[in-house]
Amino acid sequence: MSVTPFDTHVPAVLLRIDPNPFHHGTLGAVRTLGRAGVEVHVIARSVGAPHARSSFLTGTHAPPSPGASVAEVAAVLHRVAARIGRPSVLVPMDDASAIAVGRLGADLGDAYLTPDQPVGLAERVADKAELATLCGRLGIPYPMTLVPDSADQAAAFARQLGLPLVAKWSRPWRLPPESGLRSTVLLRSPEEAQALFQRTDEADSRLLLQAYLPPAPGRDWFAHGYADRNGVVRGGGSGRKQRAWPSGAGLTTVGCWAPNPEVEALGDRLVAALGFRGIFDLDFRRDGTTGAYHLLDFNPRPGAQFRLFTDTAGVDVVRALHLDLTHRPVPAGNPLPGRDFVVENYAPLTALRPRRGREFAWYAADDLAPGLALWALWCRHAARRLSGRRPAPQVRIVRQAGAPPSLPSPASPTTWTD
Repeated sequence: MSVTPFDTHVPAVLLRIDPNPFHHGTLGAVRTLGRAGVEVHVIARSVGAPHARSSFLTGTHAPPSPGASVAEVAAVLHRVAARIGRPSVLVPMDDASAIAVGRLGADLGDAYLTPDQPVGLAERVADKAELATLCGRLGIPYPMTLVPDSADQAAAFARQLGLPLVAKWSRPWRLPPESGLRSTVLLRSPEEAQALFQRTDEADSRLLLQAYLPPAPGRDWFAHGYADRNGVVRGGGSGRKQRAWPSGAGLTTVGCWAPNPEVEALGDRLVAALGFRGIFDLDFRRDGTTGAYHLLDFNPRPGAQFRLFTDTAGVDVVRALHLDLTHRPVPAGNPLPGRDFVVENYAPLTALRPRRGREFAWYAADDLAPGLALWALWCRHAARRLSGRRPAPQVRIVRQAGAPPSLPSPASPTTWTD
C-alpha cells in the first residue's frame, strides 16, 4: 500500500474500558497503525486477549475498571503518558472511553492529541434518548421513540407502538455487567415492558421504547468516517450488513463495502450539523414500507469493522486520525467497493470460502498469533456456554453492547501493570 509517511515519532494509545476480549476492532487498530510504523500502546484488559499477541503491539497497560469515574480514567491516562514520555495520539475504542475522553478535553493537557470535539458531544450522540431528540430537530429519520415515566405508561406505550417493539437503555455503557441487562431487547408484550421499566434504577439509565423496523436482506447499513480538523469527512464509506450476531441487528459478522449515496449524505449532514470531529460509526436500517433510512446508533469511535474501508491509498479512519492530528496530509485514495469483512468466529463457513479483497477480523498473514489465540479463547468460551454455566436470556437479544468476559491465557509480549 502507498501511504503518505506517518510521523512515527508520535505513538498511538488505544483506550478501551469494556473488558470484552473478542473486540476485533482493537486488533484492527493495532495492526493498521503498527504496519504504518507507529508505536502502538493499548490500555485495555489484555491478559489472554488476542490483540496482546500482535507483533505490531508495543505494550499494554492496565485499564480503568468498568464504570470508572472520569477522574479515574484521567489518572490512568496520565500514568501511561508518563511511561511513554512523549505526546501520543489517543484513540478511544468503545463508547465509555470516547465519553470519558470527550469530558476530559483540555484536562489531558499536552500528553495526548485528540480531535477538537465540542465538550460533551460524544456523550450526547451515544445517549440514545439524546440521539432521538437530535435527529428530530435535524430532520434525520429515526424510529418513533417514547420514554415512559412509569411501569403503567411503559405498558401503554407498548400498545401504542405495536408489538413487537424495541426497548433500549439510553446509556448502555452504564449498565452493571453483573445485572444481565442488555442495551437493546425485543419485547413482545406490554407486561415485558412493565417488568423492564421496573429495573430502571438498576440500569442507571432511562428506558426507551421504540417502533420495530423488521430486518430483511439489504436493509441494514453502516457508515464510517473521520471528520478532520476542518470538518471534512475522510477515510470511510458506506457498507451493507450481510450477516449479524445476534441475527437481525447485532454486530456485523459479514459486511460489504457498498456505496450508498443516501446513507453517506445522511451521515455527512448529521456530522456537519453537530460540529462533530473525530471517528464515527453510524448504523442505519431501511424502512421496508417507506424506503427511508432510519438512524439506529451513533457510535463516537471506530466501528469494529473499520478496516473494511481501506482505500487505494491504504487509508482507513484510524490512519486518517493519526495523519490529521500530526498535521500530515491525508491522501485521497479511491474507494474499493466490493471489499468484504468477515469475523471468522461468528461466520466460519463464509471465512472458509476464498474471496479476493477480503478483510478478516482475526487472521492476517503477517500477524498470525492473534488468530491462533482467538480460536483457543473461543473454544473455551463455547465450552462454557455449552456446559450451561451461563444463564440464557429471558428475552431475545436484538443488539448487544457487551460481550463475554475475558478468560485467562498466556501473557502479552510487553505488559505494564499500573
